Amino acid sequence: MSTDVRRASVDNDYDYLLKFIVLGDLSVGKTTYLYHFVHNIYSNFKSTVGIDFYEKRVTFNSNVNTGIGHRLKLVLWDSAGQERFRSLTTSLFRDVMGFILMFDVSNESTFLSVRNWITFIQTHCYHSEPQIILIGNKTDMNDRRFVDTIRAKELANELNVTYIETSSITGYNVKESIQLLIEQTMAQMELASQKYYTTLALGIRDLPIKTKTLMIKLSENQKQCDC
Repeated sequence: MSTDVRRASVDNDYDYLLKFIVLGDLSVGKTTYLYHFVHNIYSNFKSTVGIDFYEKRVTFNSNVNTGIGHRLKLVLWDSAGQERFRSLTTSLFRDVMGFILMFDVSNESTFLSVRNWITFIQTHCYHSEPQIILIGNKTDMNDRRFVDTIRAKELANELNVTYIETSSITGYNVKESIQLLIEQTMAQMELASQKYYTTLALGIRDLPIKTKTLMIKLSENQKQCDC
């Protein structure tokens, strides 16, 4: 678990800090997608140079611990699609809990790059089981579509990731797609937390060193402030 996913003890307007990053080829709509999610309106942008980010507060009702609600602070990193900025992108991976991998349904080459992006995530991610959703963006351009839904879903199933289609212009499924990633990430965190406290009750003396260290680290992350 990332050291920046913590219980907030000083800044008490949220309970958890989650950091997500949007990846994908140049001009698939990453910036307009994030802007629409944060501001609930479409705006056209030039290609991102380097790295940018957005913040938004949301509420989340737990599916694991029914009836428990959390106030979340989302930090959403917007990455450049150009190869020369990849080193900047990987520098953020230590803190990232979820990945939004995006392609343009009207541009087949961006779809063909998905496997390379998955390899990129797996190579540089600090988490053994990163949460990833695959997005087919620009569904508003259906008349120029090259990648159909069935084909995209088949790839998502093969890669074992969730697939959803969006439009950064109309806002179709923009909020819903990020909600999916929040649900996956929080479920992973809550289950890990349950496992940790169950193990504490049983005693962790006989656990393997690596497992014991991860569980202790998890406890520390939930107690620290967002420094």
